[in-house]
Amino acid sequence: MSSATFECAKCRHREAETGEIRTTGGGASRYLNVQNQKFGYAACASCGYTEFYRMDGGGKGRMILDALTN
Repeated sequence: MSSATFECAKCRHREAETGEIRTTGGGASRYLNVQNQKFGYAACASCGYTEFYRMDGGGKGRMILDALTN
């Protein structure tokens, strides 16, 4: 995300750090530690306020690879 398109909802600052995280879902994936939920984030460079956005999970192949490598 470029700084021209980001504006913090709390302090209106226009610079942000962006990235992505992966998390487990509910049910069996939580117990098997299968990280099948993918989120992008934008964190304000001034106050730290962070927004998360759901992204494509990478499909079943990614889930199988995650299960095999845990």
